[in-house]
Formats: sequence, structure tokens, C-alpha cells
Amino acid sequence: MKFSIAVVIAAAVVLAPPLTAQSGRALIVQTNSAGDTVSLIDPATDKIVGEIPDAEVIHGAAAAPDGSRFYLSDEALSTVDVVDTKTMRITKRIPLSGHPNNLSIRRDGLRLYVAITGAQGGVDVIDTSAQQRTKTIRILGGVHNTFITPDSKQVVAGSTGGNVATVIDTELERPVWSIHFEGGVRPICFETNADGSTKRMFAQITNLHGFAIVDWAQRKEVGRINLPEIPPAERNNEGIQGAPAHGLVVTPDGKTLWSTSKINSAVYVYSMPDLKYLGEVKVGKVPDWVTLTPDGKKMYVANAHDNTVSVIDVAARKEITRIKVGQVPKRNITAIVPALPAGQ
Repeated sequence: MKFSIAVVIAAAVVLAPPLTAQSGRALIVQTNSAGDTVSLIDPATDKIVGEIPDAEVIHGAAAAPDGSRFYLSDEALSTVDVVDTKTMRITKRIPLSGHPNNLSIRRDGLRLYVAITGAQGGVDVIDTSAQQRTKTIRILGGVHNTFITPDSKQVVAGSTGGNVATVIDTELERPVWSIHFEGGVRPICFETNADGSTKRMFAQITNLHGFAIVDWAQRKEVGRINLPEIPPAERNNEGIQGAPAHGLVVTPDGKTLWSTSKINSAVYVYSMPDLKYLGEVKVGKVPDWVTLTPDGKKMYVANAHDNTVSVIDVAARKEITRIKVGQVPKRNITAIVPALPAGQ
């Protein structure tokens, strides 16, 4: 399938004004972990409008703030694949220090942080201007996911091998504190203070059907939420991979938190900040990741064993459609690319 959207990119990142949902166009970038393409969904129509070809066994994705590039962590080649959003083609592959998992990008777009799994893994730091790796920060047990705090001052490296979340200062590019759990650290999301600084971190943990609550200032766990249980005969037991809950997000208005449940084939919603249970939405089999539109009105849930993405009306708390995508969809992101020229 050929990508059908024309985009206009500013000549230089430093001179271009930042893209917003008003000045740009949103795309849902859906990786297919057992396929060789990345699916691109237009949230205005909930249709696939293109794909990124020659992208085999892609783990995660990140988008440049100016919309000019996507970055894909390539498990097949142990590279970060750089995608030009004008053509939706890979233009460069950046070698990594080891086998990658997920990745994240700093708010200014100048640094990528790539999770390197395995005993000798850590976080590869990528200079996006030079398009090369500048250093590797070693982390106990390797890293499965990296997540940038909303203010971009820290990146959290979650280890499934070391059972630790390591907080790295993005200016110093070194660890500054860590918190240990009884199991591996999986998806993470954040709650902010009024000034945009981090207030709480929420983390899904291996074999926990729920999530842990971490007070950021105190640097310690202060509670847990267990997701609802359903009768054993109704549970899904396939594709759990030690992660009964895998996918976590706070809505842009900060009023609700949503978590997936692989076991229950559902997503659950909680009020913020009190984390009171509000309800559920049934989705496809093995919901593995979740992303929101910039306005927070719609949510996209990757159903790994159905090869679909569930689209959820957040306010109504209901599934409105399912989109067929590639093989074993997992990580997804919402990206903003420059708007279409008038008349297109």
C-alpha cells in the first residue's frame, strides 16, 4: 500500500514552530510485532491511510516533534530505523549496542532513548541531529521500556530482568535514583503537578493484574490498584507473557487513568486523582498497548491476538469500531504530522 498523504516539512527543526493538534494532523502509528510493516491510522476516519514498508519485527515507535520523522526500534536488525514522513520510507538505520525493545523521545526532539534488553543492556542515547548513538547507559538486567516524564527532565528505564525502574536525568544523561519491585517493570505513565512537573508514576509489574503507584517526590511506592476479576471460565489465558495488565495511560485533561487487562479482554477506567473505579470497556483479545488522540476523545487499543485495534469513545466509554491491522499489533503512538495543503 502506498502512503497517500502529502506533508510539508519545515527546512530546519530549530526554525520551525512546534506542531500542535491545531496546526498539524494526527496519525496513529501502530507497530506490528510479527509483521514487516507499520500501520498508519487516520483518527478522523478510523481508516488505515498508509503503511511503512520494510519494517520487520518493529518493537516501538517515536515521532519527531516537528513531524518530519518517525523512529522505529527494529528487533530484526538491532537498529533504530529513521522514517521520512514525506514518503513514509526508511532512510537510515542507526546501529545500536544490542537488541532493542521500546524507545522514547525528548520533548525537544534532540535525543532518543532506546531500551536495550538483556543482561548487558541499558539505554542507548541517540543524537537525532547526527543520527548516531552517542552513549549507552548500563542498567541492571537490561531495559524493556523507556518513558519520558511530561516535562522531559527525566527518562524512566523499566527493567524486566532487574525488577527496577531507573530514573535518568536527561541533561546529565546519568541515573539519579531508582525504585525496585518484586517483578519486572512494564508500561508506565505519569500524573503531573500544576506546573507540569511529575507528581506520581504508575507502573505495571510482572504478574500484577493492576498497577503500582509511586510518589515522585518521595521516590517510593505508596499504593496499588488491582483490576477487577471475572469468573475463571471467562478469562483469557493466552499471550499473557507474565503481564496480565499491559497498557496504561492518563488522559490529557488529567481526569482519568485507563489500564488494559489481557486476562479480561478489557480496558478499565479510574478517576484522577483518587483512582476510584469508574467502569470497563470490552475490547479484542490480548489488549497490549494504548494511545489517545491529542484531545483525549478517542483511545486506540492494540489487540495482539486479534490483529485489530479497538477504537474507544472515551467520554461514552464504549468501543465504536475495530480496525484490522498487521500481525500481532502491540506498541502504538499518536503522532502529529504537518497538515495537508489546502485542497488535498
